[in-house]
Amino acid sequence: MRHTRAHTKNRRSHHALSGTRLSVSKESGAVHPRHKALLDGTPYKGRSVMDRAARAKATKKAAAPKAEKKEKADMKEKGKK
Repeated sequence: MRHTRAHTKNRRSHHALSGTRLSVSKESGAVHPRHKALLDGTPYKGRSVMDRAARAKATKKAAAPKAEKKEKADMKEKGKK
């Protein structure tokens, strides 16, 4: 099937794509992809994503025992009826 010149050039333009661009962190010297927040403690836009991930994990762990207590209380109430 015949293709127009535009389709051919669009396909060929993608042949020249290069790999991902990497940056070097000024504070830690770590090499990382640009505009990506990583969970290895590398700061992104001046903040560490690890702080938010650790906080979310801690709140999830703190909420788990409360849910278990509620389930046990519900089971006791069903047993009484």
